[in-house]
Amino acid sequence: MTNFGKFMKGLGIALGILLILLIGAILWLTIREYRPEKEEILNVPENTKTLSQDDSLRIMTYNIGYGGLDKGEDFFMDGGSQVQPDSKEQVEKNLKGIKNILAENPADVYFLQEVDTNSKRSFYMDETAYLKDSLNMEGIFSYNFKCDFVPYPLPPIGKVNSGIFTLTNLKMNSATRISLPESFKWPVKTCNLKRCMQETRIPLEGTDAELVLINFHLEAYDDGDGKIAQSKMLAEKLSKEYEAGNYVIAGGDFNQTFAGMDKYPITNTENWVPGIISSDTLPEHFSFAVDDTYPTCRLLNAPYTGSYETSQVYVIDGFIISDNIKISDISVVNTDFEYTDHQPVQMEFSFLQ
Repeated sequence: MTNFGKFMKGLGIALGILLILLIGAILWLTIREYRPEKEEILNVPENTKTLSQDDSLRIMTYNIGYGGLDKGEDFFMDGGSQVQPDSKEQVEKNLKGIKNILAENPADVYFLQEVDTNSKRSFYMDETAYLKDSLNMEGIFSYNFKCDFVPYPLPPIGKVNSGIFTLTNLKMNSATRISLPESFKWPVKTCNLKRCMQETRIPLEGTDAELVLINFHLEAYDDGDGKIAQSKMLAEKLSKEYEAGNYVIAGGDFNQTFAGMDKYPITNTENWVPGIISSDTLPEHFSFAVDDTYPTCRLLNAPYTGSYETSQVYVIDGFIISDNIKISDISVVNTDFEYTDHQPVQMEFSFLQ
């Protein structure tokens, strides 16, 4: 056999081995894919703090970026290059800063997104336990990203266990994880997010009505159809609860800007661009509760410059409320994106009777 023939034979063997490894990896990811039920009942803590229709409450939503997306970071999916922070100490510092922000802006309920429990990118820290202990509050966690090994980019993301987390000491009747429509097809979906809503039902003393709280984190990196389908399902859920006579608040990361809110124009169209959501998508009796005094999110194509003119920013976090709820305050807490790529939004409200 000539040297060329030996080379081609060796190349063929190498390609064959790579193909077998690729097929094996896809098979393994398919077998191990996280497949949540459409609805899953969650364990609720035995909280004793009760609520009545005469009470006023404060609620906050905050995407904490798993403690790894502080103002010095970028992210490969947004046009940057980073996959994870450099050290565990960096994540610990960010989590401490996030905890301080929560403690300095006390709320009866916190809606948190991108909270890790056992992920390579956050050095396998249980962030739910840290936040519960630090704030002395009980919490309910729902996975929306669970994969043994995310194989991209290089170096790969690796193991991810992450989700949405609701912290409160209010007495709860029940809590449920509700799956949202998936945005990706096989094989990409095997190691991608499985988005959900987390429903928490709070009894109101002296009435059959409940305060229904829905924490969510809608699709980001799809072609747009996923966000539309998920927003539609959320709207259907809101309408159903209102018709049942309940008070309803949904909040979180929409990954969409709000129609007519143009204070922070989109000038960077080369990287990630959020969708647009309008009040037409909401059912009757519901409206958005959002604030644009400060932006709530920044693009992670580069570290934060400290300026809205040189860093792309958006308003994509907030709430949806039913018309039997009265808002007395809605505001963005300006953190200058110190510890994560989002800023918290807080709302004070009471019940109309």
